[in-house]
Amino acid sequence: MKPALLLIPLLIGTVLFLIRAGFLKNQRQIYIFKPVSTLLVIAVALLPLLEPEQNLTYTLGVMIGLFLSFGGDLALMFQENRKAFMLGLIFFLLANLVYCGIFALLGRFTTWDFLPMALLTAAGIGFYVLIRPKLGKMRVPVIAYIVLISAMVSRAASTLNSPVFKKSQALMIVAGAVLFYISDVILAANRFWKPWKYNRISLAFYYSGQLLIALAGSYFVLSL
Repeated sequence: MKPALLLIPLLIGTVLFLIRAGFLKNQRQIYIFKPVSTLLVIAVALLPLLEPEQNLTYTLGVMIGLFLSFGGDLALMFQENRKAFMLGLIFFLLANLVYCGIFALLGRFTTWDFLPMALLTAAGIGFYVLIRPKLGKMRVPVIAYIVLISAMVSRAASTLNSPVFKKSQALMIVAGAVLFYISDVILAANRFWKPWKYNRISLAFYYSGQLLIALAGSYFVLSL
């Protein structure tokens, strides 16, 4: 069994407690379980360094993305404050930029890439039109974020055609990127469109997505 798999039950537990704390509006528990959950994902990303087969470029890229995400997670614990929300957005912009770069570097561009690009562009434009009336001064950073996370998901899809990744790895990366995307859609819709009392469920999508991206690093095989 891969060592990283041993951390998954613990992560599930901390994320469930985090979601529960969000519903109960228990900030003290949120301050505990959110950083701990992200640190567990970082540990999952680090464990491939113990594997005989690894891709150091992928592992280091994901680690940088996760540490930036950790900064974003800390900032978004105070998201009711506009400056904290903006800081969290910047951290996640940078995290998505890193993920986009690592997926593009190790992925392979083909003509099929135009399909996810077209779908993500249409989804991004549609979502922007939906939330635009309430964006105010956040319009430019939100547009930048939509563009960048869409590019990240698109580049994640390019790993499906890359000889660097096994098919199972690529599927984990794509699923992780899509779950990350969904979590951000829920977060943005709650803030800029209609408040939803169950918006904390976005955390399940977010941590599942980050976990799959991190876990993919444990499944490289030696090239012959």
